[in-house]
Amino acid sequence: MDLDFKQLKGKLKGDLFTDNTIRTLYATDASAYREMPLAVAIPKDEDDILTLIKFAIDNKTSVIPRTAGTSLAGQVVGNGIIVDVSKNFTKILELNKEEHWVRVQPGVIRDELNLFLKPHGLFFGPETSTANRAMIAGMVGNNSCGSNSVVYRSTREHLLEVDAILSDGSKVVFGALSIDEFHAKCELDTLEGNIYKSIRGMLSNTDTQDEIRREFPKKSVERRNTGYAVDMLLETAPFTAGGEDFNFCKLIAGSEGTLAFLTEIKLNVSPLPPKEVGLLCVHFNNIDEALRANLIGLKYKPSASELIDHYVLECTKDNIEQSKNRFFVQGDPGAILVIEFCRDNREDIAAICSEVEADMRANNLGYHFPLLYGADSKKIWSLRKAGLGLLSNLPGDEKAVAVIEDTSVDVNDLPDFIREFDEILEKEKLYAVHYAHAGSGEIHLRPIINLKTVEGNKLFRKIAEEIATLVKKYNGSLSGEHGDGRLRGEFIRQMVGEKNYQLLKEVKKTFDPQNIFNPNKVVDTPPMDTMLRYVPGQQTPEFKTYFRYTNQDVLQHTEQCNGSGDCRKTQLAGGTMCPSFMATRNEKDTTRARANILREFLTNSTKTNRFNHSEIKEVMDLCLSCKGCKSECPSNVDMAKLKAEFLQHYYDANGVPFRSFLVANFSTAAWLGSIAPGIYNFFMTQPFLSRTIKKTIGFAVDRSMPLLHSETLLKWNGKRKGAAKQPNDKTVYLFCDEFTNFNDTPIGIKAILLLEHLGYNVIIPKHVDSGRAPMSKGLLKKAKGFANRNVELLHTIVSAERPLLGIEPSAILSFRDEYPDLVDDRLHQASKDLAKNVYLIDEFIAKEIDKGNIKKEQFTTVAKEIKLHGHCQQKSVASLVSTVKVLSFPANYKVETIPSGCCGMAGSFGFEKEHYDLSLQVSELVLMPFVRKQPESVIIAAPGTSCRHQIHDGAKRTALHPVEVLYDALVK
Repeated sequence: MDLDFKQLKGKLKGDLFTDNTIRTLYATDASAYREMPLAVAIPKDEDDILTLIKFAIDNKTSVIPRTAGTSLAGQVVGNGIIVDVSKNFTKILELNKEEHWVRVQPGVIRDELNLFLKPHGLFFGPETSTANRAMIAGMVGNNSCGSNSVVYRSTREHLLEVDAILSDGSKVVFGALSIDEFHAKCELDTLEGNIYKSIRGMLSNTDTQDEIRREFPKKSVERRNTGYAVDMLLETAPFTAGGEDFNFCKLIAGSEGTLAFLTEIKLNVSPLPPKEVGLLCVHFNNIDEALRANLIGLKYKPSASELIDHYVLECTKDNIEQSKNRFFVQGDPGAILVIEFCRDNREDIAAICSEVEADMRANNLGYHFPLLYGADSKKIWSLRKAGLGLLSNLPGDEKAVAVIEDTSVDVNDLPDFIREFDEILEKEKLYAVHYAHAGSGEIHLRPIINLKTVEGNKLFRKIAEEIATLVKKYNGSLSGEHGDGRLRGEFIRQMVGEKNYQLLKEVKKTFDPQNIFNPNKVVDTPPMDTMLRYVPGQQTPEFKTYFRYTNQDVLQHTEQCNGSGDCRKTQLAGGTMCPSFMATRNEKDTTRARANILREFLTNSTKTNRFNHSEIKEVMDLCLSCKGCKSECPSNVDMAKLKAEFLQHYYDANGVPFRSFLVANFSTAAWLGSIAPGIYNFFMTQPFLSRTIKKTIGFAVDRSMPLLHSETLLKWNGKRKGAAKQPNDKTVYLFCDEFTNFNDTPIGIKAILLLEHLGYNVIIPKHVDSGRAPMSKGLLKKAKGFANRNVELLHTIVSAERPLLGIEPSAILSFRDEYPDLVDDRLHQASKDLAKNVYLIDEFIAKEIDKGNIKKEQFTTVAKEIKLHGHCQQKSVASLVSTVKVLSFPANYKVETIPSGCCGMAGSFGFEKEHYDLSLQVSELVLMPFVRKQPESVIIAAPGTSCRHQIHDGAKRTALHPVEVLYDALVK
């Protein structure tokens, strides 16, 4: 299609992309589908949207509205112009506290809306598992529900009014109308009037009414998103006596952007629920018991009743983040039913939960009934919500596929429905993951299928067809909340009958006669097994990689990303992932985008070295290698590892850039500089010389350079009297990392003196650099040499009795994180054994505190207030728990963890001239404003050397390493 995109770009205030890279990133969502769009537009305002619609009309193409792109049925995949409103349409426009409504732009995130509403005692009820990045327009498009829908139902019930642009470019407001107002609308000589007139003609026909009531899902199915909601419109006043006012919003909800383009949305909001929340987490032997018990639980009016099956529970065992949330699980239950009660006090919750337990036990249902409150309840919901992403964390090509995952039936039919459902799967020798909304009659069921094979593709269709027939048998809905899209659209005719299907097509044609808006969704969809992400039978080579990928290859690890978009959360949601997206709000800068581009070329490249593509380099560029995704991505996609892997292969083909070479050889330069540190430091601080050096290297001229200490830690330790030489019963080995050795020598000195004061014999064993610098720049061959040598030198002397401790998190955690996947095969087991006895120094001290080997009396009782910024890799691979514990160990030391993600420095990233501004943007999200507010009496603590450097440059504060804080607190 030859379209004049250059002319269109000139008319837009926002951005328009037609390059293959950006189009590739938008060719998928969180579904199994992939289709290249013509272009991607990021409109700046409503005028831009109108310009795009008029362009589509004039050029006979289409626009596809998109927000977070987390849809599971291919709703935002298509060959038109993707219009992404997630970046610039994020304002909360108006709140009426008295009437309980709020008006928002389409790109407002659900959880951030509730942060705004909370001080006013209000909130928006429907809650998807993606609520920390799901946007309101997307929730409207899919008619999203969530775990609490037994109380708050779906988005449709809260949608009061929308401002929209129709397919002819005219603007319209859809809201509640009296009968007279409705008929007046029908008389308008406009597209809007024609829409009202047509719907009046359609739904006034008694035969049509009978057909709708006979064929659509029965009314007791709360979650019903099959096709357009004409069954809901039928129950309104113009067509049903005593019905509520007519409102086209009922139809807009669940229409998936196929009828109009929303620009403003008015929502009903509810009073905040009671503050006390209790979760009764009932353990069962199998799913059938849980579903029968669910009917008992619902009698007691819970606010949610959610199922977690044993497959999800198994997945959480190996997920770094979610394994911490399994504390309440007893044994290996076949299923857990999480029943939520909100009341004014815990006594009321405990009383009602006792009744529920007694009722279930009387029916021989359930064997363990833990009741959890407060912070613990948040962990349970995190575990449940992580189910979707965790299901992608299967190491091979078989995945839990979204194909029949959204079926919804009357909750009383659910046990029988699931029993028949499982029998169908068993017949096909499949099994499915069961999780989610038992209380609403909807379980997310995902069969494990390999869509890369021809057989898997056939199963994909066959299962869809058989389950559609089963859903129809129970008069249920094939979609409860995830929408029809291109996955289920093919089966709507079967679900509602031929006459009703033609009616739905007429609705689409009336609203959108030229098929401008998101075509081939809901109606006229192509076969559900076309335009899939994976081509059946496609061959990919055996990848020779520098890292090992346990039980998978590098492509399969990349494919663990299912597009769920957890990396699109903002700093307001907390966590580290993904700092570059948090700063830019560009899809290109998400972990998901990096996985998408890497998968694209590893799958489809015709080059011998499939990593050798500048497009991958472009999208990987702003990855800070923070490691946040390794723990926060429910699929455990380790993008820092993948970036380093990519870079080494790319360098193999194109050579190593000068700056990357210098950074990777940092310790060599530091060693040379340490011969005359005064001269080195003069060159790095004298304005003219420093600027010249930075420009030559490619560093930002405004960034200060790290300076060398007057002597190295190794030199200080080697010449001092009393330095430990031989191991004894209280020996610990200290890894003298290259950063502490050359730059942060005083911290190393205090670490040694602290440990010795506490009674430990500190030995610095023979070792080489950690390899962190070359690893960070993708020079894995060089890093591998360091890793191999360190494992050879240390694995025979380090043990549980004599552990290896480290000061700089990024260096010492390499032993636990990268080394086991990087070292030669001959050292693999030795590396894993060594990793078990490697600790951050604060982890070791915390363990010794727990054993009673370190006493409070050894520390001051003077009061101090400490604000702690955690190191990204520490948060991902270890945790901040031990750091908080040791810093708060002195009697009157109070510690608060700063709710910051990445500091933005990320090793050399924040020094590099093209990354400097982004580095500062990331730091300004949370960290710098927080630090600047602190009085001088407050201690700012940060374990990472890069973090301390960033805080010094950005906030003009000196941050201390935790060992400095503890050393200064010693009673000497």
